[in-house]
Amino acid sequence: MTESTGFQLGTVGALSLSVISSVSIVICNKALISTLGFNFATTLTSWHLLVTFCSLHIALWLKLFEHKPFDARAVMGFGILNGISIGLLNLCLGFNSVGFYQMTKLAIIPCTVLLETLSFKKDFSRKIQFSLVILLLGVGIATVTDLQLNLLGSVLSLLAIVTTCVAQIMTNTIQKRFKVSSTQLLYQSCPYQATTLFITGPFVDGLLTNQNVFAFKYTPHVLIFIVLSCLISVSVNFSTFLVIGKTSPVTYQVLGHLKTCLVLAFGYILPHDPFSWRNILGILIAIVGMGLYSYFCAVDSQSKQSEPPAQLSQVKDGETEPLIIIENGSNKGNDSVGPKGPIWASNKDLHA
Repeated sequence: MTESTGFQLGTVGALSLSVISSVSIVICNKALISTLGFNFATTLTSWHLLVTFCSLHIALWLKLFEHKPFDARAVMGFGILNGISIGLLNLCLGFNSVGFYQMTKLAIIPCTVLLETLSFKKDFSRKIQFSLVILLLGVGIATVTDLQLNLLGSVLSLLAIVTTCVAQIMTNTIQKRFKVSSTQLLYQSCPYQATTLFITGPFVDGLLTNQNVFAFKYTPHVLIFIVLSCLISVSVNFSTFLVIGKTSPVTYQVLGHLKTCLVLAFGYILPHDPFSWRNILGILIAIVGMGLYSYFCAVDSQSKQSEPPAQLSQVKDGETEPLIIIENGSNKGNDSVGPKGPIWASNKDLHA
């Protein structure tokens, strides 16, 4: 097996793991929140991160990966920012309608494109921009229902978009700048993310639900689903860092919208949630957009590899990371929609 083939298979594996684990945790959390009444999503996320850190610590003890310390300030800042972005996304959903929250998620892709263009001079071709527009249009048709605006919700939405974009860009750049693996970065940043959410989680959840997480009645069924959610989260967190490290923040967001479409479909097949022609049409358009995005990225990647080295040195970094990467080894880089109320976080990928 050649190095490029192994890298491509690794990327496909990371993408598959990310999709399967994210859809699984959304279904699990939806049952936990909407069926069992455990509405404390931010606190639950802090437990996810704590279990992830413990799992990675055991893996380190078993020498399944090597600990590689690097800039402590970068790790701390990245971890705290990641924790803040998760809390802001939960607040955004709590203070906005589900439709406006979905619009917030859609806005993350163009914001990421803008930040990468301004900060890293990345060149996104018109074909890739067109495919992203098709994707966002499809997801918007499938998921956006009502748009109720309010000042506080709009401010929280803006902050959530910016922090999420910056955190995901940092995930990619830190891995490449310090030459660390996704596992090494996740292991070192987990304690800061978990601490940030563990401190703020009960306050955020209390603000959104008017309930106390410590006063909740933890029945055996609730505990079983919490443990299951935490175990799945290990795979979600690991695959998130792995996908962003191997591809790009924009590609990860494209993959995230695929997860949203899958969650919508599973919501109809399993619990028989309401499903209209808009959902079907939107999902089909989104799939076309994702296919075009992956195809155009692959074409751009192949065309740049065929250029002479002298020209390659003058070409700006582009968005050439499709959902299935085609490249040689030389350039290898190191939610279902429901009503607002008790299930305010049931349609969010609790990815951390």
